[in-house]
Amino acid sequence: MAILVLGGAGYIGSHTVYALCEAGREVVVVDNLETGHVEAVHPNARFYQGDIADQPFLTNVFQKENIEAVIHFAAYSLVGESVEKPLKYYENNLCKTRAMLETMVANGVDKIVFSSTAATYGEPERVPILETDRTQPTNPYGETKLAMEKMFHWTEKACGLRYVSLRYFNACGAHVSGNIGEAHNPESHLIPLILQVPNGKREFISIFGTDYPTFDGTCIRDYIHVTDLAEAHILAVDYLLQGGESNIFNLGNGVGFSVREVIETARKVTGHPIAAKEVERRAGDPAQLIASSEKAKRVLGWNPQHDSLEEIISSAWNWHKNHPNGF
Repeated sequence: MAILVLGGAGYIGSHTVYALCEAGREVVVVDNLETGHVEAVHPNARFYQGDIADQPFLTNVFQKENIEAVIHFAAYSLVGESVEKPLKYYENNLCKTRAMLETMVANGVDKIVFSSTAATYGEPERVPILETDRTQPTNPYGETKLAMEKMFHWTEKACGLRYVSLRYFNACGAHVSGNIGEAHNPESHLIPLILQVPNGKREFISIFGTDYPTFDGTCIRDYIHVTDLAEAHILAVDYLLQGGESNIFNLGNGVGFSVREVIETARKVTGHPIAAKEVERRAGDPAQLIASSEKAKRVLGWNPQHDSLEEIISSAWNWHKNHPNGF
């Protein structure tokens, strides 16, 4: 029996495929390669290039492969772009997931782990954030992910599908082998943007807003190593395979680091001065996003192993300095 990873050529998807293959699991990957990289797919995984909304294509995958569960990473994830192009995000994240769910149900596959996001919460009521807290997204990206969660919920009521939604915070870092890492175009995540400075790709890193109600005035985020995220997806699949009920879990380290702290740690790791420039706030950036992951630890047995910011940035730097242009 195989695990089907949708979007398995992307950043978090490829790391999850590596973790599954390293654990000796049978893995099938589907990716349309719009933002993914075929070079990131583990050589032991069976790869199919195609779109999750192409129902004849996906039906063929289900009929050829003995799929017991699905992990779904195939969504757009740029907050700024979602504000500029909301319909693009509704079409890709929501409409294509609806088509994919129809194909799953038609082929009798009833277990799915979903890559969700802390953006479902919007501006948090409290820190750290609990799974039961209010969900009020401040951008279309978060709105579409929340709508996807609700679509899974109602599909369960109607069709018996069981799901786990993993709401995670700032994914970062790279595989210990240095074979795969983060490669987005355009890049929007803080750590790879910072590392573009010592890599000669940009002159400085922009600090968006220095007047937030935080200890140093810059935004605070919970950074979680991509390898720890990958492990959580495997635990979530096994939880469903063992009969676990549908559930939602936060994934984070429960510790927040400010933008200034991340830049300073990157200076230490790279030995480069890394120029920074203070600019105006961006719309829709909450001051603090920190997760409570106690539920994931208690129910799934998840135990993050790479929670040091220095280790996270070191692994990212190991990837970026050797792959300055991505794959």
